[in-house]
Amino acid sequence: MIQTTSKNKGARAWYRTLRVALGGACLALLAALGFFAWQYFYPVQSADGWRFKVVHRDVPKAASLGPMQDGSLMVSQELPRGRGTIVRIHPDGRRQVMVANLSKPDGMVASHGGWVYSQEVDGAMVSFLKDGEVIDLFKGAHVQGLWNDGDDLYAIEDRKGRGRLFRYRWKDRDLTVVRDDLNEAESITRCTDGRLLYTEKERGVIHQLTEDRSDPVIVANLNKPTFLMCDDRGMWISEDSTHRARLLLVDSRGEQRTILSFLKAPQSIVRTATGTYLLAEGGRNRVLELVPPPDR
Repeated sequence: MIQTTSKNKGARAWYRTLRVALGGACLALLAALGFFAWQYFYPVQSADGWRFKVVHRDVPKAASLGPMQDGSLMVSQELPRGRGTIVRIHPDGRRQVMVANLSKPDGMVASHGGWVYSQEVDGAMVSFLKDGEVIDLFKGAHVQGLWNDGDDLYAIEDRKGRGRLFRYRWKDRDLTVVRDDLNEAESITRCTDGRLLYTEKERGVIHQLTEDRSDPVIVANLNKPTFLMCDDRGMWISEDSTHRARLLLVDSRGEQRTILSFLKAPQSIVRTATGTYLLAEGGRNRVLELVPPPDR
């Protein structure tokens, strides 16, 4: 009769423990992969009465949008290391590269018959595109948000604790630092009531720019707020989160409503001439069209 030694018993016990541990690790890994897959593939959800559809696919890292009168759409494609572009998507779907060899082109705004755009890298120029010619305006560090205010152009830097808000005067090219020491400030816009607002993404807040420099927080507890846009419905906020991001609407009474959810890194939102909205969903390389309820 073969006797089992204590050494063999110990080895079998060790292998059983190892199998259990590996099985548990595999289950945990599968659960994690399943969770992330669910977050990525779970379809976008819209609020009651609102509808959306995909109008442009295969738009790498879509960031800023600019509708044109002929139905074309200007889009900044926020790719790094000289692979970024600004493209014009014509009504027939044809795509025309307007500016190439950019690094993370993010902000873009119509101005003076052309387009101002920024690059979210250190030392890049904020530039002006008109009639195929590019003119450099001023240098910044990780400039993202842009807002054209008639005689003035505002630009804001997305930097940790060292961001600046610039005001560029078109008539004499004067550049002024309006604010500094901002923390991941990504967007600036003026609302229909005259308020000038900007975001601080890491802090999850939106500030109102004031003459006394107090800049009160008007909306807080947001999840990575990035682009802002105001119209007669209120203030639109997109959340630059990789998973389960939202498009929010804050009305004139300060009531917040989720219009779209389960987005992936949404960026700018713009209103079209027909009353719909276009939203760049950079995390899924596409542009969505959002249709409001028929009563509005």
